[in-house]
Amino acid sequence: MNGGTAFRATWAQQFAIAGAYAACYELARHVSFSHWILPAGLRLACMLLMPRRYWVALAMGETLPVVESALMSESTFGAAWALSASTPIMLLCMAWMLPLRRRWHIHDDHGHVRMGLMMTATLGCALITAVATTLTLVTALTANPGKWPEISVATYFWAYLLGAYLGALTLTPCLLALRERADTVKVLTVASIWRSRLLRDLTGWAVPMLGGLAWLAMATQNDGVRQLARLAILLPVLAMTVRHGWHGSAIGGMFASIALAATGTALLDPAMIRSQVMLALLISGCLLTGARITRHAGQAASAAALKH
Repeated sequence: MNGGTAFRATWAQQFAIAGAYAACYELARHVSFSHWILPAGLRLACMLLMPRRYWVALAMGETLPVVESALMSESTFGAAWALSASTPIMLLCMAWMLPLRRRWHIHDDHGHVRMGLMMTATLGCALITAVATTLTLVTALTANPGKWPEISVATYFWAYLLGAYLGALTLTPCLLALRERADTVKVLTVASIWRSRLLRDLTGWAVPMLGGLAWLAMATQNDGVRQLARLAILLPVLAMTVRHGWHGSAIGGMFASIALAATGTALLDPAMIRSQVMLALLISGCLLTGARITRHAGQAASAAALKH
C-alpha cells in the first residue's frame, strides 16, 4: 500500500513538473526570436538544477508543445519538417549534459559554482540547438524549393547559435544565482530581501539606466545614436560584476539582455546582432571573472573569521 502511494506520488510529481515546464517553455518561446532563444536558457537551467530523476518530466514537458506546433504547421512546411520540428531539443541536449552531470556537480566541494562547467554546458547546448534548428529549417526549404529565396541557411545557423548562447546566458546564470542566494537565507522575508545590496543596486540605478537606454534606442531615428545606446547597455553589467561578483553579472546580464532585445527593429538586423555578440562575450567574461571575485571574497571572509 505504501509502495503504491509512493509510486503514485512520484508520477504525480513527474506530471506536475512536465506541465510546469511546458507552460514556462511556451512563454519563453513566445517572446523569443532567431537570435535570442530563451527556451535554451530554461532548458539548460533545468538540466543543471534538477535531479536527473526528473529529466523524463522535462523531456515530456518539451515534447508536448513542439509536437502540437509541428502538427499545426505540417501542411505549410511539409511532413519532413514536422518530423524534425517535433523532436524536442531537450533530448539532444541531455545526451551532452548527462556525462557532464555524472562527472561533476554544478557546485564544487566548497559550495562555489563551477563556472567553467556552466560555460561548457552552455556552449555545447547552444551548438546542438543551432544544428538541430538549422536542420529543421533545411527540411522546410527542401520541401518548398524556391519559396523563400531570401533565406540563407548559413546566416540563420549563426543567428541560431548566437540566439541559443545568449538565451542561455540570459536565464541560466540568473536562476543559478537566485537559487544560491535563496539557499543562504534561513527565513525568506520582505525585510531580508530588501536588505540585499544587490537588489538595491538593481532597483536604484541598474534597471532604470537599462530602461532609459532601451527607450532611447527605440525612440531615436538616428542609427548612430541607437547603436551607442545599445553599447551603453553593457556598462551596468560591468558595474554589477565589480560590486557583486558573478551574481551581479548573472542578474545584471539578464536585464541587459532583455533591454537590448527590446531595441530590435528588424529580424537579423546586423547592428543588433553585433551588439548581442558583444553582450554575450561580455556576460561570459564577467561571469568567469565574477566567479573569481566571489571565491576570493569568500576566502577572505573565512580567513578573517578564523583570526577572530
